[in-house]
Amino acid sequence: MEPVEPRSSWTFVTNHARILAMILRDPEVRLRDLAESCLLTERAAQAIVGDLERAGYLTRGRHGRRNHYEVTPGTLFRHPAEGHHEIASLLNLLVDLDPPGRGTAPPDGGDHGERDPRS
Repeated sequence: MEPVEPRSSWTFVTNHARILAMILRDPEVRLRDLAESCLLTERAAQAIVGDLERAGYLTRGRHGRRNHYEVTPGTLFRHPAEGHHEIASLLNLLVDLDPPGRGTAPPDGGDHGERDPRS
């Protein structure tokens, strides 16, 4: 039997979930760092942050020259199949995963400077 090529490249975790978890991990993360970690442009990362803010998943304020984000507690998944569950469990799972530069090196070998809010 010949190996079958995948139909498309896809992942189980969306960029929206990744960005929200990164914001939970570091509420003052820069858009540039969000984009780099998700392999997106800054404009795409900014659009995702806007989506999350408009949908009520986070709020944004200023601390000096930096944006400060706050993830809204108690928010639910958007799809009706999971809509009665809070997203907190998924976010906590993603936050607990080692970010690039902690424990394992990212593919480019660099340190992306994310920090754990528990430290």
